[in-house]
Amino acid sequence: MDVDLAAVAGLIAEPSRAAMLDALLSGGRHSARELAVAAGVAPSTATEHLDRLEAGGLVRCVRSGRRREVRLAGPEVAHALEALAVIAPERPITGLRAWRHGEALRAARSCYDHLAGRAGVALADGLLAAGALELGEGAFTVTPSGARRLSALGLDVDAVLGARRATARACIDWSERRPHVGGALGAALLAELLRRRWMYRPDHNGRTLRVTPTGATGLREALGVEL
Repeated sequence: MDVDLAAVAGLIAEPSRAAMLDALLSGGRHSARELAVAAGVAPSTATEHLDRLEAGGLVRCVRSGRRREVRLAGPEVAHALEALAVIAPERPITGLRAWRHGEALRAARSCYDHLAGRAGVALADGLLAAGALELGEGAFTVTPSGARRLSALGLDVDAVLGARRATARACIDWSERRPHVGGALGAALLAELLRRRWMYRPDHNGRTLRVTPTGATGLREALGVEL
């Protein structure tokens, strides 16, 4: 393989940098100070780590005055991190707060720009059961009836199918060990769920997501999905 896997592995392997990358899986921008808090390091140390991650192509940094805003370099980085999480050992539970946070992530979370956790897998299962999607080798295919259902929900299906990224990647969920919907379709679905306020983020810019009562009803009626 004519790529330097060790270079990328070395960037991810440092615990503070791994914590920053995990925080960035929310899909939004975080300030350098926020990432320092997430990693439990001093701001000056966080800056050094972010410089290395940016040089390695894993994050992108934008200056806004004195504020440095950071996000993952793209969906391919998020996909690689999620794939590594599938084979990574679980962290030991260190207290009730950590346990609650872990349970919330397992229930519903954003994986960069698409829905993951039990909710993400349930969404994929519901779309498969309704005949809206078909599962192939590593990807979902949108069926003609699925295109009509998704259009009725408010998605621009033509834009999803014509996107320059994978249409509907079958991402193996690290907590459920079963596929959820990624790619352009996964991003469009989560964006629509948030726009309709069928889901929301209880923590600003965090990864945890929650389904509203309206969302549970809407998903059941529009897509036949039980969350």
